[in-house]
Amino acid sequence: MKIALLTSSRSDYGIYYPLINEIKRQNIHHLDVIVFGTHNSIFFGETIKEIENDGIEIKYKINSLILGDGPETLSDSIGITFLKFSNIWKNNNYDLCFALGDRFEMFAAVFSSLPFNIPIAHISGGEITLGAIDNTFRDALSVISKYNFASTEIYKNRIISIKGKYENIYNVGALNIDNLRRINFLTIQEFENLYKIDLTKRTILITFHPETVSFEKNSEYVNELIAALSEIENYQLVITMPNADNMGSLIRDKMLSFINSRSNAYCIESFGTIGYLSCMKYCTFMLGNTSSGFVEASFFPKYVINLGNRQTGRILTKNIVNCPVEKECILKAVNEFLYFNPNSDEYFIYGDGNTANKIVDILNNL
Repeated sequence: MKIALLTSSRSDYGIYYPLINEIKRQNIHHLDVIVFGTHNSIFFGETIKEIENDGIEIKYKINSLILGDGPETLSDSIGITFLKFSNIWKNNNYDLCFALGDRFEMFAAVFSSLPFNIPIAHISGGEITLGAIDNTFRDALSVISKYNFASTEIYKNRIISIKGKYENIYNVGALNIDNLRRINFLTIQEFENLYKIDLTKRTILITFHPETVSFEKNSEYVNELIAALSEIENYQLVITMPNADNMGSLIRDKMLSFINSRSNAYCIESFGTIGYLSCMKYCTFMLGNTSSGFVEASFFPKYVINLGNRQTGRILTKNIVNCPVEKECILKAVNEFLYFNPNSDEYFIYGDGNTANKIVDILNNL
């Protein structure tokens, strides 16, 4: 088959990586990697360079992102992405297209393919994030897709309920776990050489994205988070920057101002896959509202303080503590880390680390 694979951000590329390698290893199908969204933006770390450094051949590089974080900007970006991809679908007779996750850019690229009758294979459907409009995009992608690859049996059953049918819906586990089982993590010394951060010190890995359903509350939320972080002195704070979402720039600016005022805080625009997962491995615990606090964190496992409603609806394993975005509640959850017991099989619900092989085997039998 001639297959297209869509990657629009640092997060989905890191998840895709084992699948790309498995398709290349088996050398049965032709794969075109199409890069767009935030990958090409210097503002978001120009993460296309990570793909190129991994030796992945890129078929198309699409500039479709308008800088800004208001509703109108996101709507315009969806329209531009739709228009630019129509030309790609017109000039390529793809037998299948992989789409992953729930980003608005991904939705636009896939929706643009509908008139061309290109079969879509959606990865990571069936999940729920009630605090983000991504929830709507994710469900729409599942409905549009001919093939659905879910990460748990619960998510598989939700896709079935959404689509009203059972055909071509598979529980294959999470590609994230494939990465974690095979990755060559940086050593603590290698990490320090690259990022000038000593992970032998007690470290909180922090990622806070805007809530895009109740986005008017994000100013209040980031103020509460910064107020809590200002009182944490016995940890170093490693803070990664938010996605291109409504109010993302506001959060970014306030976090950068805080980081510049603190000697124990570090800003990272984009670690890349190996850097981020290595930081997760060695950090003391995680704080924020990123999906990696649910899937990847369960692998180690890491104690996770999940803030607010952005990820509400995802499966909660026992390493995760839900916490409102309020200063006193955050500080209380930080102190409760002392009672975390990492020895439990109940964290491991996302497969055996063989997801890429399962997906390609299904492709081979189509």
